[in-house]
Amino acid sequence: MRIPEGQNTITALIDAAHEAKRASHKECFRPHMGASTLGEKCERKLWLSFRWAVREQFPGRILRVFRRGHREEETVVEDLRAIGMKVRATGADQTRVEFGSHVSGSIDGIITAGVPEAPKAAHVLEIKTHSKKSWEAVEKEGVEKSQPKHYTQMQVYMRGTGVDRALYVAICKDDDRIYTERVRFDREHAERAIARGQRIALSDEMPPPISTDPTWYECKWCSAHGLCHGSRVTKEVNCRTCAHSTATEESTWTCARHGENVIPTDWMREAHECHALHFDMVPWLMAYMDDNGAPVFIIDGAEVTNGPRGFSSSEIVANPKACVDPTLVQLRRKFDAKVVG
Repeated sequence: MRIPEGQNTITALIDAAHEAKRASHKECFRPHMGASTLGEKCERKLWLSFRWAVREQFPGRILRVFRRGHREEETVVEDLRAIGMKVRATGADQTRVEFGSHVSGSIDGIITAGVPEAPKAAHVLEIKTHSKKSWEAVEKEGVEKSQPKHYTQMQVYMRGTGVDRALYVAICKDDDRIYTERVRFDREHAERAIARGQRIALSDEMPPPISTDPTWYECKWCSAHGLCHGSRVTKEVNCRTCAHSTATEESTWTCARHGENVIPTDWMREAHECHALHFDMVPWLMAYMDDNGAPVFIIDGAEVTNGPRGFSSSEIVANPKACVDPTLVQLRRKFDAKVVG
C-alpha cells in the first residue's frame, strides 16, 4: 500500500532549502557585469540587473536544474580528457578575464591541444546543458543563431584570452546527447559587446526597454517586468539602487554622501540610513533635494522626504501610500515606529 504524502513533502522541503540558500547567499547579486550577460537584448534589463534593482526569482526545482548544469562541467571535462584533449583552468581554477569598467567573466576551461579537427590549436571551452527542444535547435541552427548569448559569451572570452577558437559543448539533459561546434573569433563582435556592457555599466541613467508593451514575449517572463511595466518601484534597497552611488571606470563604486569614497562590496549589499532611491527606479516626481541632499518625492500629492530626516528607502518601498497617510504618519512619529508593509 502506498503511504500518502503529507503537506510537507520531501520534494517541497528540498526545494524550499534551495530557495532559502539562494535568498541568503551574498552572491545572489554578482559584483560585476558578467560576460554571460553581454548578449542580453534588453539594455534596461542588463542595467537593472547590474544595479541590483531586480532579483532573479527561481523555484527550487529550477535551482536544482542549475546545480546539475554546473556539475555537468566536471563530467564533460573528464570525457574530453579521456579522448586525448588537454584541458586546463577548469572548476575552481577557472581563468578570469577582466575588461575594465566592471565587465569581466570566468571561463569554463582552456583546451591547449587535442581537438580532433585542429589538434595543435588552443580553444576556449564553453559547456552548456539544454532541454531537448533547446538542444535540437542548437543542433539544427548552430550556436550563433539559436543561442546568441552563448555565442557572444565565447567571443568575449576569446577576446580576453587571445585564443582565436572556441569549442562549444552542448549536453541534452533528456537523453545525454552531445553536440559540439567549433567557433572562430570575431573581434568586431567581441569588442562591440564589451563596449556596450561598459557603456551600460557606467551609465547613471536607466536605458529604454526592449519594448513598452507589457505583453511582449521577451518582457512577460522577465525579472524586471514589475519594475518596467508594473509598480515601477524597485524592491531592492542597497548601494547600487541609491541615487548617491556612481559606477567608475576603475570597476569600483563611489558615494557622493561620503566624499566620493569607494564603497566596499560587502557594505554595498546593505541598506544604509543615507540611502536615497535612484530617481529612475521610482515613478514619482522629485520636487527638490533638501539641505542634506535627500530627495523629496511627490507621492499621491504629498511631499515625502527620502532620507534620515524623513522616510527610509526601505519604508517607502514597503508601502509608499503609508508614508502619506496622516494617521499612520502621526502614529509612526508618536511611537518612533517604522513602516514595514
